[in-house]
Amino acid sequence: MNRRQFIGIAAGTAAGFGLWRFTRSSASAGPPVGHARPSTASEVQTVEKSDSEWREELAPDAYKVLRKEGTEAPGSSALNAVKAKGEFQCAGCGLALFPSDYKYESGTGWPSFYDYIDGHLEFKTDFKMLMPRKEYHCARCGGHQGHVFKDGPDPTGLRYCNNGVALKFVPADDRDDQPA
Repeated sequence: MNRRQFIGIAAGTAAGFGLWRFTRSSASAGPPVGHARPSTASEVQTVEKSDSEWREELAPDAYKVLRKEGTEAPGSSALNAVKAKGEFQCAGCGLALFPSDYKYESGTGWPSFYDYIDGHLEFKTDFKMLMPRKEYHCARCGGHQGHVFKDGPDPTGLRYCNNGVALKFVPADDRDDQPA
């Protein structure tokens, strides 16, 4: 069973038991008015590496979060203070997950976003705290990013609460896709 099949089974099992299921109120009607969501034209190509390869490539704290679904201490990430234009990418594989325009100060101590780049996250239900929570991962490498909660700002009402160590910030001026 691959990662996508596991996430699909976990989501289906949670829905079958009547647990909180992630839905996007705008899913059928498109993005909320005044909210243009970046999207991808094609499916994200996955990256598969062995545990030892990940352990060798990632710093110990990033490995713990991205590969073992750990959580960093609140207030420990320098990304909390980032207000520049750019994008937040997966620290494991570099896939863009959040444009800086989606970041906001949630007061939780973790970088928080009200939406994500369509197709760049995958979801599953997490029972580690006994109550079900919706966990999200990078769609390319499967790296754990954080959890999504229904207490965010408009236009989505969602809060993507991310571990800073699972992200890297690339300023707009440094991105390869900038027009010349």
